[in-house]
Amino acid sequence: MWSLSSITDIVQTWLGSTFNPTIALLLQFVMAGLLVITLFAVLGLVLVFMERKVSAYMQVRIGPNRVGPRGYLQTAADTLKLLMKEGLVPAGADKFLFNLAPYVVMISAMLLMAPIAFAKDFQMWDLNIGVLYVSSVSSIAVIGILMAGWSSNNKYSLLGAMRSGAQIVSYELSAGLSIISIVILVGSLKISDIIASQQDGWWIFKGHIPAIIAFVIFLIAVTAETNRAPFDLAEAESELTAGFHTEYSGMRFALFFLAEYANIFIVCAIGATLFLGGWMPFHIGNLQAFNHIMDYIPSSIWFFGKTFFLIFVIMWFRWTFPRLRIDQLLNLEWKYLLPISMFNVLLVTIMAIMKWHF
Repeated sequence: MWSLSSITDIVQTWLGSTFNPTIALLLQFVMAGLLVITLFAVLGLVLVFMERKVSAYMQVRIGPNRVGPRGYLQTAADTLKLLMKEGLVPAGADKFLFNLAPYVVMISAMLLMAPIAFAKDFQMWDLNIGVLYVSSVSSIAVIGILMAGWSSNNKYSLLGAMRSGAQIVSYELSAGLSIISIVILVGSLKISDIIASQQDGWWIFKGHIPAIIAFVIFLIAVTAETNRAPFDLAEAESELTAGFHTEYSGMRFALFFLAEYANIFIVCAIGATLFLGGWMPFHIGNLQAFNHIMDYIPSSIWFFGKTFFLIFVIMWFRWTFPRLRIDQLLNLEWKYLLPISMFNVLLVTIMAIMKWHF
């Protein structure tokens, strides 16, 4: 299995030999931050283009095809347009909170990148409570959304923010219980331990039916948490104009837009890590020849391949199901997903105690 540890070792050795330990550590933080910002910018361009092409395919049309070869530069042109647009602040808005809200949402997304293992030996921070950290920090984004809705001094923005708050807080329960199911099977909150436990098979296969149930509920819950259709009640154009970011324009709007796609990537990366082995190749038991061939594929390709597959599934949801009403959305969580998740955690616990998994 190819590893990216040689790159990180070279950088760390050079920094350690050139600067004193404090300066070297600060430079590592700066480099990590710049890499995350670059990744976010690239993800924004790629995922918006992918969304448009996937939606075009679903609706039997072409999609972006004018700017650049086959429309590849369309998202770059959109980014340039947003950079040039003037950022307006409504007269009655709370200017400080209005300006702060998009940065709160963006910072919470950036913090979530820390424990994600992008490849073998390529992880910013492998802390021992990685899954708990992800669940905790992901809750911060709702504060930025509520802040944006309230500070805009617009009833449509406030309604959208309140809907989003209720939606995110509700569906976090089911998403958290799905994550707990895998934590019970692994016996650790550490991301590297969860990936290592799937060396002989991914949990979606090893965990039998309870793992599949947890995976399906996780996908539904994170789709709702990221305000994606059919759960986009917070941004329902037919009812609330653009929801909590109705009054935003220019780069402030772009930050909300970028944070949404960054969060989609993050939740899909977490899903791929928990249920599909993260960067771990596809191995089948004791089939050494097959497993050896799978090891030739770089770990980063495995990780991004699984993550983008889940992103495609979430985009598939958007262009397949109609938008739910707010009462249907909350009924789905509190009357169906949450009870099923709680019962599923009990099943997983019994399975882990009896060691019925592979």
